[in-house]
Amino acid sequence: MATLNGKPVSPDELLTLALVNVGHFTSMRVDDGSIRGLPLHMERLTKDCKAVWGADLDTERVRDFVRQALDGPTQPCVVRVTIYDPKVDMGHPADAGEPHVLVTVRGAGAMPPAPLRARSMLYERDLPEVKHVGLFGVLHTRRSAQLAGFDDALFIGREGLVSEGGTWNVGFVDQNGTVVWPQAPVLPGVTMALLQQRAEHRIATVTLEQAKGMAAAFATNTSIGVRALAAIDDTELPTEHPVLDRLRETYLSVPGERP
Repeated sequence: MATLNGKPVSPDELLTLALVNVGHFTSMRVDDGSIRGLPLHMERLTKDCKAVWGADLDTERVRDFVRQALDGPTQPCVVRVTIYDPKVDMGHPADAGEPHVLVTVRGAGAMPPAPLRARSMLYERDLPEVKHVGLFGVLHTRRSAQLAGFDDALFIGREGLVSEGGTWNVGFVDQNGTVVWPQAPVLPGVTMALLQQRAEHRIATVTLEQAKGMAAAFATNTSIGVRALAAIDDTELPTEHPVLDRLRETYLSVPGERP
């Protein structure tokens, strides 16, 4: 299901998004009709709309479109809100600045999914603070990791520091049982923010060697909640840890809000 500004979207209206690929989005898991961290998702859309389009965004209008799209689905699903301008032109992107709201809905998987095996790869996202639609580099590294027998890529910056995964933030549990979030240019994930608000943690630089020496590691995003990492490269990591259990319980205890 896909709507643009609350109406069924046509192929022509999607053509610019497919060919020029400029825009930003947020994805929200919906359980029992409610969304954890909904205000944070709206804040992200507002901030990114200003950064990408130099425009203000009416989040009440966005919530109306989301409510409309969710009128019917009862099973867990993921609703994605993409903000783009169908009139953007590759030769003159500065002329665009009239954001439209594309809402799509897809089914959601079980949470948390099975632990993942990550391959470390040198990669830094363009404009990492914005959740933009430019996903070629992210998906290329994911594909490369999968072709090498892993599930996904763990990004390492040019200075040798761990940053994030392709579509997830990464966190660690050190040998003292403290949650550690990498200090690096990363997308400020909503799930990460909700956990940081509710669970003791520290933020510090993490090298690849340090990451492999942690007591546990995990990925977070709205679709998966808290997902254990089973390995980084050829280093196996425990997928069961009391801190991981507490993080999952903490996240699931966050009350949802209806759009």
